[in-house]
Amino acid sequence: MRPDSLDDAPDALDQRAVRRAFARAARTYDSAAVLQREVGARMAERLDPVKLAPAVILDGGCGTGDALPVLATRYPAARRIALDLAHPMVVQARERHGEHRSRLARVASALRGRDTPAPLFVTADLIALPLAPASVDLVWSNLALQWVNDLPRALAEIHRVLRVGGLAMFTTLGPDTLRELRLAFRGVDAHPHVSRFVDMHDIGDMLVHAGFADPVMHMERLTMTYRDPQALLHDLKHLGATNATQARSRGLFGRARWQKAIAALEAMRVDGRIPATFEVVYGHAWKAQPSRTAEGHAIVHLPTPSRRRAP
Repeated sequence: MRPDSLDDAPDALDQRAVRRAFARAARTYDSAAVLQREVGARMAERLDPVKLAPAVILDGGCGTGDALPVLATRYPAARRIALDLAHPMVVQARERHGEHRSRLARVASALRGRDTPAPLFVTADLIALPLAPASVDLVWSNLALQWVNDLPRALAEIHRVLRVGGLAMFTTLGPDTLRELRLAFRGVDAHPHVSRFVDMHDIGDMLVHAGFADPVMHMERLTMTYRDPQALLHDLKHLGATNATQARSRGLFGRARWQKAIAALEAMRVDGRIPATFEVVYGHAWKAQPSRTAEGHAIVHLPTPSRRRAP
C-alpha cells in the first residue's frame, strides 16, 4: 500500500536532516570528496561525444563547486548556475569559484578571445527549481539525486526547466551502495543506518514518465578501501553523507552495539583494508518536442513546407 506521501515511507529521508548534515560538512567536504571528484571526471568524459553548445548550464547539487571549472572549460560562453540545498555549500562554492576567480577566468578568456561569464550561485531544492520553464540547455548533477525524497518530482522539474533539445546528465547511487555498512549494522538493531538508493531501471522509467526521450543508463561498482571502520565513518561524516532516514534511531547508540557493528566491519577486511562499495549510476536523457498538451491532447508536428522559387 502506498503511503499518503513520500515523507511517510519507512525509508524516506528527513530533508531537514539532509540539509543540516551538508551544511555542517561544507568546510570539510573537499577533504573527503575523493569519490565525488572521480565520478565527476568520469561523467565529464561522457560529454566528449555530445554535440551541444549550451547557453545556460545548471549544476544541480553543486556542493563546493568542483564541476564549475570543468564546465567553463568545455563551454566557455555558457552561463553557469550553481545550485545546492545547503546554503553553506553554496557559500563555499562562491568562495572557491566566485567573483575573484571569475575575474581571473575572464582575463584568461579574453586572451583566448572569449569571455566566460561568472557563475550564479543559488540556494534551492531540486524538487522546486527557482528557474523559468525552458530556460536551461544542460542540467548537470553529480551524486546529488540520491538525497532527494521525491525523485520523480525532481526529474519533472529538470525536464520543466530544460529547453527542447536540452540534455540532462547525472550520476547517483544505486542499491548496492555501502552494502558492507548496511550488513554490519543489520545485526545491531532494527533501525536503518544507511539511506535507501533507487535502482537504475526504476530511474530510467521515471525519466520516460517525466517526458524525456532516449534515456541512457549505465552502472559501475567502485570500491574504496579504508585503514579501519572509523576512517570510513569519518569520511562519510565529513561529506555530510550521514544517516538521514526518517526511521533512524534518535537515541544514543550505545557502546555495546557500536562495538558489535565495528567488529562486523573488521571481519570484512580484504588485504588488510575495510572495503566500501559504491554502485554508481550514470544517466542522460534529452528533452524532445512535446507530444501532448498539458490537457492531454496529442500534438502533431508537421514538416515545414519547402518553398519553390518562382520561375
